Amino acid sequence: MSGAARQAGSGRCREEVGPSLQRRGEPAADMAPSGSLVVPLVVLGLLLWGTPWTHGRRSDVRILTDQNWRELLEGEWMVEFYAPWCPACQNLQPEWEGFAEWGEDLEINVAKVDVTEQTGLSGRFIITALPTIYHCKDGEIRRYQGPRTKNDFINFISEKEWKSIEPVSSWFGPSSILMTSMSALFRLSMYIRTCYDYFIEDLGLPVWGSYTIFALATLLSGLLLGLCMIFVADCLCPSKRRKPQSHPSKKSLPEFSQPLKKMVEEQEADEDVSEEEAENKEGMNTDSSLQSAVRQRFVGPPLPTDKS
Repeated sequence: MSGAARQAGSGRCREEVGPSLQRRGEPAADMAPSGSLVVPLVVLGLLLWGTPWTHGRRSDVRILTDQNWRELLEGEWMVEFYAPWCPACQNLQPEWEGFAEWGEDLEINVAKVDVTEQTGLSGRFIITALPTIYHCKDGEIRRYQGPRTKNDFINFISEKEWKSIEPVSSWFGPSSILMTSMSALFRLSMYIRTCYDYFIEDLGLPVWGSYTIFALATLLSGLLLGLCMIFVADCLCPSKRRKPQSHPSKKSLPEFSQPLKKMVEEQEADEDVSEEEAENKEGMNTDSSLQSAVRQRFVGPPLPTDKS
């Protein structure tokens, strides 16, 4: 009986445990696909985490703008002026990036300027060709015109070849008054271009309409500038105006009576002297006429000549 009971009990346990095991195994069967997705997700995360280190490494080339360009005046710099649409500039970028990696060893700052965005800075350096490279050493600006490879840039700095290049005159330096005005003109031209595009594309005005607006703006600005110049000239060099002569009143006559009397006496003395001189001259003339008449009397008439 005991053995049969055990078999019966064990059979019940198996029957009871079997479904329970199946019920417990069902979640495990459901988790199997989720566990198979863990590995691809981990691999994808590692790839995404490693991508910035392989392809997005921080560039050693510094970006210069109209706000921080004065950093060029201190230390040693190599600056490239480029445009994104320029093919020559695009070919130079790998060499320039490789040269920038040596900047720390050479103790030099490597920078670049986008002339399409920094028009004022391109005006300070009068950029007429792309790409244009400048060497700056403690405020002295020199234009680099050598080969454009990484090794040539390194040799230019390490062997100090820049000493053989004459620096740009201080009149044409980026911080001079002349270049500052050129920078303002470049910015103004870009502002006018932006306004022109706004009139044509956004407002839909015809070309002659935009030109009319610019002509009127030019006339008004010219008039205002002329008025300002006249005002400044009048302040600096005022015109001499005639002041009304103040006639002395009767009360002030006693104060100036003595000098006036002296002047009158001097004039009278001069007139007396001139009259005396005139009388003397008349007396001398009369004396000379009398003397000539007396001489004629003593001499007598001329004797008749003998005609035979």
